[in-house]
Amino acid sequence: MSNLTPDQQLMFATWQQHAHAEFVLKDADAALATMTENPHVILIPSGTGGNGWAGVYAFYANQFLPNIPPDFEFSYVSQIFSVDRIVYEVIVRFTHTLGMDWMIPGIPPTGRPVEFPLAIVIQIQGGKVASEHFYWDQATVLFQLGVLDLPVAAAGIGSVAQLRKHLH
Repeated sequence: MSNLTPDQQLMFATWQQHAHAEFVLKDADAALATMTENPHVILIPSGTGGNGWAGVYAFYANQFLPNIPPDFEFSYVSQIFSVDRIVYEVIVRFTHTLGMDWMIPGIPPTGRPVEFPLAIVIQIQGGKVASEHFYWDQATVLFQLGVLDLPVAAAGIGSVAQLRKHLH
C-alpha cells in the first residue's frame, strides 16, 4: 500500500483493525472501539444493521459476529479511496452451516456453498469507522441456497468467475 497518501494509509489501517476485530477476534467491543460515537451499519439487501453505538453493538454482538460461518472468506477485487471513504469490491465465499439472519433472514442452514460479489462503502471520520454500507445481489445468494429459482439469479454466479480474473 505504498502508493497511498498518509490519510489513505490511516483510513486503510483503521479498516484493517476494524475487520480484524470482526472476522478474527469476533469481538463487538473491539469492533466498536474502532468506530465513531454515533456509527451506523446497513446491509441493504437484508435490511439489517444498526444505528448509533448501542444499535451497532447489539447488531454485532447478537446477530452478526456469533453467526459468521467458520469458512467465511473475502477475496479482494479492488479498492477505491476518496477523501473520507473506502469502497471495496470483494468476492464472498462460505458454506451455509448456520442461521444468518443478518444476511438471509428466516433461512435455516442449507449446508450449501455460496459465492457472490459484494460492495462495501466505509466512511472514516477522525481515524474511526463512521459507517458501513453493504450491497450484494440477494437473488444470487438465494438461488445458490435453493430458495429462489429464477434464471436471472443464476446469471449472478457467472459474475463471480468474471471478477476472479481481476483479483488483487
